[in-house]
Amino acid sequence: MGVSSGGPGTGLLDRRVERGAVDQVLDRARAGNSAVLVVRGEPGIGKTVVLDYAARRASASDLRVVRASGIESELELAYAALHQLCVPFLDRRLEQLPRPQRDALAVAFGLREGPAPDRFLVGLALLSLLAAAAEDHPLACVVDDAQWLDRASVQCLVFAARRLLAEPIALIFGVRGPGGDPELAALPGLTVSGLGSSDAATLLASAVGGRLDAEVRDRIVAETHGNPLALLQLPRGLGPAQLAGGFWLPDSRPLTSRIEDSFHRQFQALPPETQRLLLTAAADPTGSMTLLWRAEELQGIPADAVVPAQAAGLVELGAQVHFAHPLVRSAIYQEASAGDRREAHRVLAEATDPETDPDRRAWHRAHATVGPDAEVADELERSAGRAQARGGLAAAAAFLERAAMLTPDLAQRTERTLAAAQAKVQAGAFEAAGQLLGLAEAAPLDEVQRARVDLLRAQLAFAASRGSEAPLLLMSAAKRLETIDASLACETYLDALNAALFAGRLASPGGWPQDVSQAARAAPRPSHAPRASDVLLDGLAANFSEGRAAGLPVLRRALSAFDHDTSPEEDLRWLWLACIAAVNLWDDDRWDSFSSRHLRLARDAGALSELPLALIQRSYVLLFAGELAAAASLVDEVQIVTEATGSRLAPYGDLALAALRGREAGFPELATATKEEVVQRGEGLGIGLTEWATAVFNNGLGHYQDALAAAETATEYLAEVSVTVNWGLVELVEAAVRCGLPERAADAVRRLSESTSNSGSDWGLGVEARSRALVSEGEAADRLYHEAIERLGRTRVRAELARAYLVYGEWLRRENRRGDAREQLRVAHEMLTEMGMEGFADRARRELLATGETVRKRTVETTTDLTAQEAQIAKLARSGQTNQEIGSQLFISPRTVEWHLGNVFTKLGITSRKALR
Repeated sequence: MGVSSGGPGTGLLDRRVERGAVDQVLDRARAGNSAVLVVRGEPGIGKTVVLDYAARRASASDLRVVRASGIESELELAYAALHQLCVPFLDRRLEQLPRPQRDALAVAFGLREGPAPDRFLVGLALLSLLAAAAEDHPLACVVDDAQWLDRASVQCLVFAARRLLAEPIALIFGVRGPGGDPELAALPGLTVSGLGSSDAATLLASAVGGRLDAEVRDRIVAETHGNPLALLQLPRGLGPAQLAGGFWLPDSRPLTSRIEDSFHRQFQALPPETQRLLLTAAADPTGSMTLLWRAEELQGIPADAVVPAQAAGLVELGAQVHFAHPLVRSAIYQEASAGDRREAHRVLAEATDPETDPDRRAWHRAHATVGPDAEVADELERSAGRAQARGGLAAAAAFLERAAMLTPDLAQRTERTLAAAQAKVQAGAFEAAGQLLGLAEAAPLDEVQRARVDLLRAQLAFAASRGSEAPLLLMSAAKRLETIDASLACETYLDALNAALFAGRLASPGGWPQDVSQAARAAPRPSHAPRASDVLLDGLAANFSEGRAAGLPVLRRALSAFDHDTSPEEDLRWLWLACIAAVNLWDDDRWDSFSSRHLRLARDAGALSELPLALIQRSYVLLFAGELAAAASLVDEVQIVTEATGSRLAPYGDLALAALRGREAGFPELATATKEEVVQRGEGLGIGLTEWATAVFNNGLGHYQDALAAAETATEYLAEVSVTVNWGLVELVEAAVRCGLPERAADAVRRLSESTSNSGSDWGLGVEARSRALVSEGEAADRLYHEAIERLGRTRVRAELARAYLVYGEWLRRENRRGDAREQLRVAHEMLTEMGMEGFADRARRELLATGETVRKRTVETTTDLTAQEAQIAKLARSGQTNQEIGSQLFISPRTVEWHLGNVFTKLGITSRKALR
């Protein structure tokens, strides 16, 4: 590898491998396809040289180049790097984005006020903005020092990078490695290595310029591992005796520290005014020349003070201040005395306009302060409020944490520490949140503050993992809040009940739904008129603590309140739990309407953290309705959302879908993996759902012993009655009857009727009639089968109706009423086949054959050539959605949607959307 002129130091390294990788990425973008590359390597290895080459090559290839870089001191300033990248496009392209995305990006950048946006909605807005900008011109986005990107920016950039496909965009990162940011680790990468011995020796000789002892040369080359910056920088300041005479001593310190020391030696050789100017520049993360000039005037530094630094090659002044390498900045700043650093920040704060950049002014003032300062702390708290309004939770937490440190009043310091801890929890920084809570608890706390600590610890436990400890912690917090804020106490009890339902049989003793319910029932009620969530708490608490009869009328009032008396904010928070209550009451109409509304609200609001649960809830509604194809579409979308956001969720939708499909291949492995995952996460609810799904799967295939074992496990934990016990009892009745265990089946019917008999619901009464028919004989059984079919025929749960036809036909065949049996079994076979419930459909086919009917084995027609995403896009396009609407829903750009549709048309042999219908 040779050396050519035109770069830092003595030349630009001719990195053929790295250039080749960059060329491939840029060529893909020029051809209309997206490409991503992460250039990794240690400091000084040449990453910036590679990125500079990428920028020059892109410009020469007629790509528009936009650049951004991470700045260590801006790690906590939300969306700082993203704003650098997007500024060139905002004037023309922002208003073209779909409204939720446009609003999210505008709020994140402080262009308008509004509720804090979901960070992944900002990521989707970034994807749409870049795709729109690339419509005019292929685009090259070059991001250096990505290890110092603020958390919000890196999450959005990785989100967009993973969703790019058919846009003419090259996205190239430079990151200090080899590991670098863990979120960038999953992207395609290239590690820049050191120079070979020959090239390293040539570069070293060019840096020394005089005689170089061969043994010293070889030792320097070996110890620097061919790092170009080290080869250029370490010889500086070394005398002839060390370089030519062979007296250079080895150094065991890390290479980065040695390079910084070399830069610092050069810095110390500069005049005092130049040193003050460079320290001021190093303390300012913006690189603003205007700000530096103001600071220069305030300190009385002459205008030509920068000349020696430029001559030494440490800094360049142009539109912005540009240090020769990030290690120059860190060497100057870190080696300065604390007093000198504070003075630099004081001057920068004075030079910063408090109207146009109040947050950076507050940041500089904080770093210029020695001890507690109420005025600066107040300013930081205001900055935290502005950051939180933009969705910058990490930034808000950093401002509040610093504000707490500078607050002289002990009580106010504790308040700010608690506020910082809350922001850390919301930002997902759980370890830091726990440390801040420890600091707060070390101070004297009043009852309100103790309640807040308990609430935050509980929220921390539930957010980190919906595990077994969260219910107890939330109950403790709610108890403290009872005398302080009864309304908040009720909300916290409802959160505790939700956590207890998730923990289920894995909850710690004292944290079961019955325990939470008893505590909630004893708590004082708010003075205001009951909200829908208050009534929901009362109903669920009565249901679990006093029995179904006590909870039923209150739950009905709660569900009625959710029909019309709630705000979108309340709906987003509580509709998931309202859906659970609707299932508990066998109210399929409200389960349908609530789940549909919840999903629509989550999508419209861009609440991507809420969206997976809303999608799963809605997919279960569709599964019970027998609409397996539509449910599969939502299950695929769950995977898209969780992959895009990096969130973790057990595959509840995949599991139920596979159970109802009844395909033997893959289900046992999926069930085992799901059960292991939920046990590890402490989600006992998942055990019940897994066992219920296993029972459904095996009942469909006629493996009744396996179905019986799974159904008994699903129904053994009574506190899960709101979801899995009732459904499990339905499967238990059928499996026990088929296994010749009438007593066990009759006991299951008795338990089931406790929830269905007073439901007043055709769903509940229909499955009860079907279950009673299975354990009955003669005319009584015939009458009950008819009742089940009549009642279920009036519901949305058509999968249950199809199964009613099936078991009725099976019973008729065993009664030797073959003609009647064929009639019921034909209906069952037709319905189950159309639904895609292949296991149950095959069971119906076997029964039909036993009646003497000739029946062809059929399956749901599928287009196997389409990928899962192509099929999803085809369905949405068929429903009339535009490319932009499809892209927003699936987190891809409209151009990528168009590209996928082109593949769909080719595979299906059609030419338009009309043909999809």
